[in-house]
Amino acid sequence: MKTNASVVIIGAGIVGCSTAYHLAQLGWTDIVVVDQGPLFATGGSTSHAPGLVFQTNSSKTMTLLAKYTAELYSQLSTEEGPAYYPVGGVEVAYTEARLQELKRKLGWAKSWGLEGACLLTPAEVKAKVPLIDAAKILGGYYVPTDGIAKALRAAEALAKGAGAAAKFYGETLVTDIKVVNGQVQAVVTDEGRIKTDKVLVCAGIWGPRIGRMVGEIIPLTPVQHQYVKTGPIPELATATAEVAMPIVRHQDHAMYFRQHQNCWGIGSYQHEPLLVDPDNILPYADAPVMPSVMPFTEEYFAPAWKSTQELFPAVAQAELTDKMNGLFSFTPDSGSVVGESAKTKGFWVAEAVWVTHGGGVGKLVAELMTSGVTSLDLHEMDIHRFPDVCKSADYVLKAGAQQYDEVYDIIHPLDQQTHSRGLRVSPFYPRLQELGAQFVVSAGWERPQYFETNANLLEEYSIPARQGWAAKNWSPIQGAEHLATRDRVALYDLTPFAKFEITGPGVVDYLQNLCANNIDKPVGKVIYTAMLDANGGIMCDLTVSRLGPQKYWVITGGSAHGHDLAWMKAHVPADSSVQIVDVSSSYCCVGLWGPKAEAVLQSLTQVDVSKSAFGFFTNRSFYIGNIPVLASRVSYVGEAGWEIYALSESGLKLWDMLWTAGQTHGMVAAGMGAFDTLRLEKGFLLWGSDIHTEYDPYEAGLGFAVRPEPGDFIGKEALLQRRDYPSRKLCYLTLDDPTAVVMGKEPVVADGKVLGYVTSAGYGYCLGRCIIYAYLPLGYATPGTAVTVEYFGNSLAATVVETLL
Repeated sequence: MKTNASVVIIGAGIVGCSTAYHLAQLGWTDIVVVDQGPLFATGGSTSHAPGLVFQTNSSKTMTLLAKYTAELYSQLSTEEGPAYYPVGGVEVAYTEARLQELKRKLGWAKSWGLEGACLLTPAEVKAKVPLIDAAKILGGYYVPTDGIAKALRAAEALAKGAGAAAKFYGETLVTDIKVVNGQVQAVVTDEGRIKTDKVLVCAGIWGPRIGRMVGEIIPLTPVQHQYVKTGPIPELATATAEVAMPIVRHQDHAMYFRQHQNCWGIGSYQHEPLLVDPDNILPYADAPVMPSVMPFTEEYFAPAWKSTQELFPAVAQAELTDKMNGLFSFTPDSGSVVGESAKTKGFWVAEAVWVTHGGGVGKLVAELMTSGVTSLDLHEMDIHRFPDVCKSADYVLKAGAQQYDEVYDIIHPLDQQTHSRGLRVSPFYPRLQELGAQFVVSAGWERPQYFETNANLLEEYSIPARQGWAAKNWSPIQGAEHLATRDRVALYDLTPFAKFEITGPGVVDYLQNLCANNIDKPVGKVIYTAMLDANGGIMCDLTVSRLGPQKYWVITGGSAHGHDLAWMKAHVPADSSVQIVDVSSSYCCVGLWGPKAEAVLQSLTQVDVSKSAFGFFTNRSFYIGNIPVLASRVSYVGEAGWEIYALSESGLKLWDMLWTAGQTHGMVAAGMGAFDTLRLEKGFLLWGSDIHTEYDPYEAGLGFAVRPEPGDFIGKEALLQRRDYPSRKLCYLTLDDPTAVVMGKEPVVADGKVLGYVTSAGYGYCLGRCIIYAYLPLGYATPGTAVTVEYFGNSLAATVVETLL
């Protein structure tokens, strides 16, 4: 065994082999891959995966990862045969709701560039899958490049493709990872010690055990999943190929199917989640079949067998010859976990990745480890996205169970988790409850979407009714709160904002290097800026407030908390000239906004808060009553007002004082529903949707927040090159029909081609029509350009506009 390595990859399943291959393609050498099982049937999830690759996903990133993976596997083979059979994939609809969902999926396919996707009639489904009873279905959705991955062949071929750059060792158990001063130093195995400063964990269901070796929680739970293979079926008696028929998903009954030559494979999620503690997974030598295969639970399969017989009458008399409960990984939000630990430098993770995405994730991880820049945005699978309250064993188990239970459900963007509520609440929470807040969860925080006590506003404001999908998890009260904010004054609970205090003699140079805007402004200024990656893509979107010569506050969204903090900490100079303290839990925040906000605040302080004395994008510290506050005159809703910060223990009193003072001005409490539509009307962007690493500030319309000169910052050179050769820009659009609403991710079409997709959308209650953001080619970005937006298969006319409100 090698005793030195540039990186040790733990796990020789599909992700480990893919990453080794892609690292080798990028010029890495001395790669070592170890696995406790024999190569390449190591006993993990890759070893038993039935291999169905359905590419369409609500996430652009996951769809494109699956697309790349299918293309990669199609180029691979071993002596046993090809690694991929592109037989196509069909998803069928039993219900009208599912048929509408398939239309939505077709929209995603168009948005993400998945070619050939189409809807099928029942007869067309029958023509592709003769075993199906067409009378039972309403239609189908078809992707011609979906298919079957032979995961073990793919893993072996990728390992071989890595060539001399990588050495693979099976039957080698990792027993420890040595860390000194927060840096990986070596991997200890039962076959010897390997010196390295980088470890990549691709251990799948064993991932949490490896994470504990360095104190890193990898939030996933292994869950048992039933898979059964029938004996020979007469209707397939003449089949000679392993698989020729399209794979099938029957999501209304939480099932999928595939051909095994003259037999039929049946996968079922139609049973309660069967969770397994990673510590209870047997060693390879002790497992009756393999560690990732558990005894079949016959009692849970009866409903699934009935569903199978109903949809495929031809298999009704078949014998069930092979049965297993296979283990797969589920995380709290069902996404993969990718990135470098914030606790241990050199400890990298690529976990909870299925065969469908294994090829693509390996490519992105290799890019990330090589240059820090990936070809797709990774925030949805970022290792830092989970706050600590979402990483307890209890939370991970309950969340994993819900994700398993809902894996094939029709999920609305605002559907909420049913477990582990109330973990993070602001000091204002009792008052929000008294006002009838309807809460949603974000990063563990309970956030009000709207307030039932504002129902009386509907007597004053007329809010257009909604139907169908757009009406789900929506209330007209949101529109009333929106209008009341524009007309009067409103309070918003902004406590979930992440707040970082950055100090030290090197703080100015540090932030100037990270931020695209100039942050070397006088004390009391607030600066809006992006932090970029080396390619000029938007890594973080935030405000920086200068509180002293060597003291700043950085404020970012709650969902970006861990992501942004990890990015900033990764660039802290080694000379201790900069310190970062996360003060998020120490301070609450309330948004006081609206035309009457100034009158409310002035009634509570002796400080002059007029516009002339307290200008936009400035901050001041003063007292509201007896409570010391820091107020920043900024607004994400486009109305005059402040973000007001106070120590958390004073928060409830602060709310009560503002609330009491606001009553004579018609003050309302408003929720996240209004918060989002207000920002849309004013052209403000949302990180993770409208902006992320795939976009740069210039094409996003944020060039005003970039300092081309003087000085340098991360990504500057790449950004200026991109500025000089633009191909697209973020555009504002409105739907021509004032009653129509779309939700986001729909394709934008003109001249018979897809131009882009909706990054954000919402009804502009002051504007009187739905607002859409989309990146469009420059030739279609001119105000007045007519386009269409495809929403559940319907073409809605829209127009590019120069400004909104």
